[in-house]
Amino acid sequence: MRRFIRRTIVLDFSSAAPSVVKSIKQRDLLNTWLRLYARHRTAPAIWEYQPARLEEELSDLIYYTVDHSTSTPRLTIQSEGTRISCAYGHTGKGVLLDDYVGPRLAPFVMPIYHECVARGLPVYSIADVEDIYGRVVAYERLLLPFLTDDKVSHVIASLKTFCEDGGFEIKNLMRGNDAPPRPKLGTVIDHDLFHRAPGRIAAADVVEFADQPGAPGVTGEIIELN
Repeated sequence: MRRFIRRTIVLDFSSAAPSVVKSIKQRDLLNTWLRLYARHRTAPAIWEYQPARLEEELSDLIYYTVDHSTSTPRLTIQSEGTRISCAYGHTGKGVLLDDYVGPRLAPFVMPIYHECVARGLPVYSIADVEDIYGRVVAYERLLLPFLTDDKVSHVIASLKTFCEDGGFEIKNLMRGNDAPPRPKLGTVIDHDLFHRAPGRIAAADVVEFADQPGAPGVTGEIIELN
């Protein structure tokens, strides 16, 4: 577990498996990343990442480039989903992430991105925020890193919002209430880094066909799949 401190904010990152991600659509994005990761046990290049039905998720995705020329890596927004722009109150293409979120939110946001860049692994977090009417909204963030020349050069963020009470006001969600985000979960997805499609049998698995009652002439047999 790693700990980051900025001002008075302390964020702890625990170790997790991919199953920690709640959203089905975020799991699909993660599974595509995992299939690429599994080839060489390292994060893929951004150009290799082509999830199915990507267009359906673009409104909830933000693409960043990472600059390593300073002591602390800087992330610059390269594209921004319309729902996220609404949540923050304005667009931010071409803006540094810490400038975009501002000094009030940066201590809660930037350590999550820095952890993803430092580890080169997916990071998943959940924080509770309040809309302008005081309704509690779960803000689920999945960060996926991508490499160029063995350094994290790009990050894709998938951002989902969920309210147990049903509807909520997304406009100015991140800026319209004085209450700061309340971190509920911060994890680095660092084990079980593989994805097996459901319903398939992996090579070298052993399958046993047992005798069936009332089926004369059928004998037990063990077959190894290679």
